[in-house]
Amino acid sequence: MLLTVDVGNSNIVLGLHSGRGENARLVRDWRMRTDPRMTADEMALTMRGLLGPHADAVTGISALSTVPAVLRELRVMLDRYYPETPKIIVEPGVRTGVPLLVDNPKEVGGDRLVNTLAAHHLHNTACVVVDFGTSTNVDAISAKGEFLGGAFAPGIDISVDALASRAAALRKVELVRPRSVIGKNTVECLQSGILYGFAGQVDGLVRRIARELAGASGEPVEVIATGGLAPLVIGESETITEHVPDLTLLGLRLVFERNTAERNTSSGRRPRP
Repeated sequence: MLLTVDVGNSNIVLGLHSGRGENARLVRDWRMRTDPRMTADEMALTMRGLLGPHADAVTGISALSTVPAVLRELRVMLDRYYPETPKIIVEPGVRTGVPLLVDNPKEVGGDRLVNTLAAHHLHNTACVVVDFGTSTNVDAISAKGEFLGGAFAPGIDISVDALASRAAALRKVELVRPRSVIGKNTVECLQSGILYGFAGQVDGLVRRIARELAGASGEPVEVIATGGLAPLVIGESETITEHVPDLTLLGLRLVFERNTAERNTSSGRRPRP
């Protein structure tokens, strides 16, 4: 089985996949909080605890990290606990098959790369990927699968925390839909501003990006939402057409299959199931 590891600023997401290509499926996924102080041994212990009976069934690993401190420990952990297991860490130099049409390709995070690959795999057309994480990333993908760039905005949790810490009379609230857009009390006013405000922000960015993507052709643009905070907003968004919570894990699997297939082809071996 293939283990995919997505280390983000807030959470580490693990996915366990069986099969390859058309026969592949995500068997199970887990989330754990990202701690930049976590050591390689602590990471291995926590991961093996989550995997449970599946821990010894791992035959390949595909990983990425947007947190430099955790990336160092991730490398140590993989070398120490999975020395014989085929592994890929998505970083500059790893073949993803995604052309990067930006000023500095090395600035593009591994999560944005694999999301691009996965989105183009699912929809062979122009796409916009909205990743609701620590930051809200809105990325543009051409019909050819090229990464064109995008836009960053502060994430929902960051914005809520900033508002609660800077406004003495306000506090953190449960992020659910209020009775109406016009809040009748402090809690509802906060919920309305956060929920509908972020939905409006995303819709505004998506519409502008989609117009540039479609250009004169007017071709349809798929808008895919992913990330741990996506369920809070997708019900209120007017532009999101699909929710793919495991988009990054899918991209990690595709990168692993691409690289291991190339290695096996060059060595004359057939890919293992």
